Amino acid sequence: MDEIEIPTHFLCPISLQLMRDPVTISTGISYGRDSIEKWLYSCKNKACPVTKQALHDSGLTPNHTLRRLIQTWCTLNVSHGIQIIPAPNPPIHNTQIAKLLNDATKLPETRFKCLATLRSITLEEGERNRSCLEASGAVEFLVSIIKRDDSTLLQAENNKGSEFIKASDEALSIFYDIKVSKSCLRSIISNDEVFVAYLVQVLENGNHKSRAYATMILKDLFQVADPTQLINVKSELFAQLVRALRDDVSQQATKAALKLLVELCPWGRNRIKAVEGGAVFVLIELLLGTSETRASELALIVLGHLCGCAEGRAELLKHGAGLAIVSKKIFRVSHGASNMAVRIISSISKFSATSRVLQEMLEVGVVRKLILVVKVDSNSKRKERAREMLKLHSRVWRNPACIPCHLLSSYPS
Repeated sequence: MDEIEIPTHFLCPISLQLMRDPVTISTGISYGRDSIEKWLYSCKNKACPVTKQALHDSGLTPNHTLRRLIQTWCTLNVSHGIQIIPAPNPPIHNTQIAKLLNDATKLPETRFKCLATLRSITLEEGERNRSCLEASGAVEFLVSIIKRDDSTLLQAENNKGSEFIKASDEALSIFYDIKVSKSCLRSIISNDEVFVAYLVQVLENGNHKSRAYATMILKDLFQVADPTQLINVKSELFAQLVRALRDDVSQQATKAALKLLVELCPWGRNRIKAVEGGAVFVLIELLLGTSETRASELALIVLGHLCGCAEGRAELLKHGAGLAIVSKKIFRVSHGASNMAVRIISSISKFSATSRVLQEMLEVGVVRKLILVVKVDSNSKRKERAREMLKLHSRVWRNPACIPCHLLSSYPS
C-alpha cells in the first residue's frame, strides 16, 4: 500500500485508514464504522469529530455508494498490494441478542450456540454491538453461567485448532472482552457479592487463562467500587492476588493484579492484609526479575503503600535483597519509580533504622545512591528527602572507609 496513494475521500477522518464499512452521521460526514462507533459509544462524545457540531441524532447510515466505490478501487489495485474489502456484516440488534439469550436460558442445549455467537460479536463487530450486548442482558447471562460454574465442555476454535473448555471459562473470557461499562460494573460490585467471591475462587482453583481473566475483571470491578467496598475486601483476595503474581499467570494479569493492589492498599487495614498475604516478598522478587518499566513502577507503588506500616517495613527488611533492589531502581526505571524508591527508603530510615539496618544500607549501596541523588538529581523534592536521610544518620554513614572519596565530598553537612 506504500506504492499507491489512497484517495483522501476513502480515508476515515478519525483513523486516517481506508474505510472498510463507511457510515454517515447526521452532519453528512462519512467515517469508518468502528472508528465512529468508538467515538460515540465508548468515548461518549456528542459532537461530530470534523465539524464539532452537536449530534442530536447518533444514528449511523451505511454509505453504500462510497463503500462500492472503495471496493471497486480496491479490486482495480490488487496488483499494488491492496486487499479486497468484503461486504460488512449488518450490525446486530438488541432484539436478536435478547432472543438468543432467552433461548439459551430455557434450553441448555442451545447454550453453546449462544456463547459462540456472543464470542463472534465481541471479537468481530464494532463498539455499537458491544453496547447492544450490554443493553440486551448479555452481561447478566454471562454472570449467571460464571457463578453457576457451568462445567459443560464446549469445543472452541482458536489459531492453534480447537480445544474443549468449560462453559464458565468461556463466559469469563467473553465477559472480559465485552469491556463492560463502568455503570454496569458498579451495579455488579454493589449488588452481587457472590460473583466477586466466585472470581476469587477462580483465582484459587482455575487454570492459568481463567485466573488471568478473573484478575483483570476484579481490577475493573474494584476501580469503580465505593470506599466501603474497598475497605471490606477479604484477606483471601490479597492472598490469591499475591499467588497470581508469584505464579506469573500472564504479563497482562500481573499488571492488573498490581493495579488492583494499588487501588486497595490505601484503604482500611488492607495494607496489613496484603502483608499477611505475602505481598512484600513477592513484590521484591518481581522487582528482581523484571526490567519492564510499568511493572516496576506499579510494584514500587504497592511496596510504598505497604512500607507505610511497621509490618510491611519488617517484611522488606527480612528479604536479603529488599533494600538493595529498591535503591537500585532509582534512576533506572522512571521519574515516578525513583520518587517511590526514595520514599520507601525514607520510611525505613525514619521508622525502622536499627544499627543493623543502617549498616546494611551502607553495605548494599543505599547510602551511595542517596548521595548520588543529592549530587546529580534535578528533582528538588527527591533531593531534599535524600539530604534529610543523610543528615539524620551522618554519625553512622559519614565514614571514609565506606563511601568513595568522590561521593563523600557531596555528603551534606
